[in-house]
Amino acid sequence: MPRILGVEVPNNKKLFIALTYIYGIGRHRAMEILESTGIDPDKRAKELTDDEISKITHFINEHYLVEGELRQEIQKNISRLIEIGSYRGYRHKNGLPVRGQKTHSNARTRKGPRPSKIGKKK
Repeated sequence: MPRILGVEVPNNKKLFIALTYIYGIGRHRAMEILESTGIDPDKRAKELTDDEISKITHFINEHYLVEGELRQEIQKNISRLIEIGSYRGYRHKNGLPVRGQKTHSNARTRKGPRPSKIGKKK
């Protein structure tokens, strides 16, 4: 398995798909990276040479925030919203949906499982 930016990408997948295993890189960005470095996107990840791996790594480090740096940036943005007391910050802090979704019947992903009803009389 080739290791790019500390992430082991799968061997048997095409390169433009294998790059999406890196946090912060989707299909579109993977294609941009491969076009800019001049590497064939249909090549399998196991066929990469050390030179091509270093080209990809260097290009990503130069142009994009990925993995730990990106997660850190996102966390800083959320904590800034909470600190300034914005509506979005309040929603983040209380574990509610942030982007205007209704919470009456849905939002279980954000709110967690329903509380159990202990001691309910029949």
